[in-house]
Amino acid sequence: MLSQKAKYAIKALIYLAKQEKGALIKTAEVASKSSIPKKFLELILIDLKRASLVSSKQGIGGGYYLLKDADDINLADIYRLFDGAIALLPCASLRFYEPCQDCPNEATCLIRSSLIQVRDQTLSALEKTTIKMLTMEN
Repeated sequence: MLSQKAKYAIKALIYLAKQEKGALIKTAEVASKSSIPKKFLELILIDLKRASLVSSKQGIGGGYYLLKDADDINLADIYRLFDGAIALLPCASLRFYEPCQDCPNEATCLIRSSLIQVRDQTLSALEKTTIKMLTMEN
């Protein structure tokens, strides 16, 4: 399930993507227009900045802006940043793989093989959905 933090990050990115290129947007504006608590948004923007998705300028005329093109930011990027693995089991994960302690043979595990298929379909859908696409839907 998508966490509230990831959902707010997506909403903030959509709002920033809808702004004129190069515009510096205040945290309070993003929070207000996107219905995100300001204090929570500040933490999210720091995470997005560390991930090089947004940047900011300090001072009176400062604010946040997209660092990456909205077409180059997909939901898989955001999900992994805030929620971790996309797979439902650690043994089915691409980036967060861990063997299951109770599984005698991964190669014949029916649960793992089924959840790898679920992971692949979910990952494909998340990777295909960009922030740019979401700006067109709203």
